[in-house]
Amino acid sequence: MEKIITGKAYVLGDNIDTDQIIPAEHLVYSTSDPEELKKYGHYALSSVPVEKAGLPDGGHPFISGDNYSSGFSIIIGGSNFGCGSSREHAPLALQVAGAKVVIADSYARIFYRNAVDGGFLIPYESSEKLKDKIKTGNLLEVNISENLLVDLTEQKKYKLNPLGDVFEIVEAGGLFEFARSKGMI
Repeated sequence: MEKIITGKAYVLGDNIDTDQIIPAEHLVYSTSDPEELKKYGHYALSSVPVEKAGLPDGGHPFISGDNYSSGFSIIIGGSNFGCGSSREHAPLALQVAGAKVVIADSYARIFYRNAVDGGFLIPYESSEKLKDKIKTGNLLEVNISENLLVDLTEQKKYKLNPLGDVFEIVEAGGLFEFARSKGMI
């Protein structure tokens, strides 16, 4: 696992649900076929309403054109990120699109567990409402060892809540990899 992740921010609002992250109509693709798997990346965040995307001008789509990956690797969300259905395809779609970290005020429990257990994303929480402080496109650095977010564009630092008990699972790359490393399976 990378200890420092640098990338551009994509800022979202509150209550981003799993159908906005990956619409149900796109759950038909095989996750074991590399060509079909790319489509999860292509459709990631494709149903987020403009007012929740933090983009008043409607610009900067998460995925542009016919691409399968995004130029944004750090997602900043509001409260209740990943609410809705229990689809594990939501954190997978974000990972396939190139996202490595989601930092939100709070998560829907099932999204959080799917992100951790599948080893898809690092789900950080922040006590500060970062969606109101960071702009889409800002260059960010997440220091995993220090639980620190640095907005390199604005030259500001924000403390992130420690990952706690899930850190070892995230570091191992998911629940099955963690269990293998501990001799559980």
